[in-house]
Amino acid sequence: MTTEATLPSTSASPTARQVWTRTRGIALALVALLAAAVTIAVMRSDARHGNLDPRSADPYGSRAVAELLADRGVSTRVVATLDEARAAADPDTTLLVALPDLLTHRQQTRLHSTTVESGGRTVLVAPGSASVERLAPDVTADPATSADSTLEPGCDLPAARRAGAADTGGIRYTTTHLDADSCYPSQRLATLLRVPTTGSGDTVVLGAPDILRNDRLDEQGNASLALQLLGSRPHLVWYLPSLSDASAADDDERSFFDLLPSGWRWGTLQLFVAAALAALWRARRLGPLVPERLPVAIRASETVEGRARLYRKANARDRAAAALRSTTRTRLAPLVGVPVSQAHAPEALLPALSAHLHNDGQTLPALLFGPPPGDDAALVSLADQLDALEREVRRS
Repeated sequence: MTTEATLPSTSASPTARQVWTRTRGIALALVALLAAAVTIAVMRSDARHGNLDPRSADPYGSRAVAELLADRGVSTRVVATLDEARAAADPDTTLLVALPDLLTHRQQTRLHSTTVESGGRTVLVAPGSASVERLAPDVTADPATSADSTLEPGCDLPAARRAGAADTGGIRYTTTHLDADSCYPSQRLATLLRVPTTGSGDTVVLGAPDILRNDRLDEQGNASLALQLLGSRPHLVWYLPSLSDASAADDDERSFFDLLPSGWRWGTLQLFVAAALAALWRARRLGPLVPERLPVAIRASETVEGRARLYRKANARDRAAAALRSTTRTRLAPLVGVPVSQAHAPEALLPALSAHLHNDGQTLPALLFGPPPGDDAALVSLADQLDALEREVRRS
C-alpha cells in the first residue's frame, strides 16, 4: 500500500490573506461603481419617463394639462411623425412641438413651411439657437439663459396679463418682427414670444417647459398660462418627435459632433483644458539643470584618461586631434591679443602667433590647422608639439 505524499506549500505561494490584501482595492472600487450605477439607474428610471408626454402622470409628464384642456372641450392628440404633424396643421388646431431640437434641419424647414401658412397656432417648447432659426426665422436665441425661473409678464399679451407671474425662465429670445409680443422678460430679453404669421395664425416660442409639467402646473400662474396658450383652438396636436421617424432618414448626413448637444461639446472642451493643465502641472519644470553633488569625487585627470581610452578604442584620432588643437587655439588666442571668438580663424590667429614668436610661420598652419594624424604615434607627437608651442608662447 502506497501513500501519496503531500507537498508543503512554498513561501512563494500566496495565502488567502495576501490575495485579499492585493485585490481588495480593485474589488471595493468595482463594488462602489456597481452601487453608483444601480443608484443612478433607480433615480432616473421614473424621473424622466414620459418627458412632456400628455399621457404620462410622472412629474415631468404633461397629463394634467391635457385633462384640464379636455374639461374645457379641447381635444388632445399625440403624433410622433412629421407627416402627421404637417397634416394636422390647420386654422382650428394648435400644434405643440415638445422637443424641437430633436428634429433634423430638413424636418424643421418642412415643418415651418407648413405651419406658417396653416393659419393655426404653433407652440415651440424651448427651441435652441439652431432650431429656432428654422422654425421661427424672425427669432434669435440668446446664448445665456435666464437666471430666474419665475418672471412677471411685462407685456400686453392678454394671456400673459391674466396669468400673471409664471415659470417661464429659461432660454431668452429676441425678434425682429415689429408686431411680436415679447413677454416675461429677463434682463430685457423675452422668455416668451408670440409672433404673428399668415392670417390669424401665430407662433409662440416658450423658453422653458415648466408650465406644462405635472409637478409645476399648480405653481404661480403656470396653469392659467398653459391653458390659454394651448386652448385657443378646439384641437391640440401634441408633436413628440421620434428618432425612428422615417422623415429623419431623408436628411443630409450629419457628423457625430452635430448629434451631440452643445452642453456636451463645452464639457468635452473643459475636460481637454483640465487635462492640459494637469499635464503642465505634472510635467518637469522647464529651466536650467539643477547641479547634483556626486557621491564620489573624480579627479579631472581620470576623466581625461577615460575619454582618451574611448577615443583610442574607437580609433577616433581625428576627433582627438581636433579636440587638442581646438583647446590649444582657445588658450593661445588671449596670449597673443586675439579675441577668443576669432581663435579658430587661421587668418587672425596665425599672423599674431608669428609676430609674437618672431617665426616665419611655416610650421604653425600644419600644427594648429593641419590634417589628422595617421597613427597613434603621430597623435602623441602632435600633443607634445602643441604643449611645447604653448609653453614657448607663455615664456615669450
